[in-house]
Amino acid sequence: MEDFEKKVSITEPMEAEENTGCSDSPKIVILLRRFLAVQQRRAEAYSKLKSGFAEYMGCGGELAYQQLCSEITVEFNDCSKQVLEMESQFLNPDYCRVDLAQLLRAVQAQEKQKLNLTATIQVLKKAGRPSERLVSHENCRYKKPIEHECVHVHEITEAAGTEEAEADAEYDNALKEAIRGVQDAVTAINDHIEEVRYEIAALEAES
Repeated sequence: MEDFEKKVSITEPMEAEENTGCSDSPKIVILLRRFLAVQQRRAEAYSKLKSGFAEYMGCGGELAYQQLCSEITVEFNDCSKQVLEMESQFLNPDYCRVDLAQLLRAVQAQEKQKLNLTATIQVLKKAGRPSERLVSHENCRYKKPIEHECVHVHEITEAAGTEEAEADAEYDNALKEAIRGVQDAVTAINDHIEEVRYEIAALEAES
């Protein structure tokens, strides 16, 4: 996760003006506040996704959950599109703030990582630990309406006990790694947001 945790240093507002002569503080502040608003939208979308997934795990409702995922995907795509547009604007001669464009790009990378790992966590939790998954009897042979020869008996009794334990350990490690990755991404994103707020305060102080 080190690659995603590298901070982007922000040039001080006054220094940026001296070097480029094209910085416009009010316009930059407006754009940065728009960025913070997009990040708030992302946070609300994650909250909605989290509560929807919890409801799905507790009560079922595959269709409702898939619909929610579709809505969240549209929301995240729109947020990403807006941030990319802001990044492009900061590279524009009217702004000349390559440092801020790099900062927004770093946030985008972290957001992508966070979203991918969040999806991984939900897939793992939906599947459950290997030893706790329900067994399907679709391929079993039925002698009578209430009796059948279970094809799983042989594999349950013959399979080495270590295989199931190893499968559980692999599952647990994958889940822990994904959760840790999300936490790292959130920490990095929050650090970048603090940098944005500091930049806004500095620009407003010089106005």
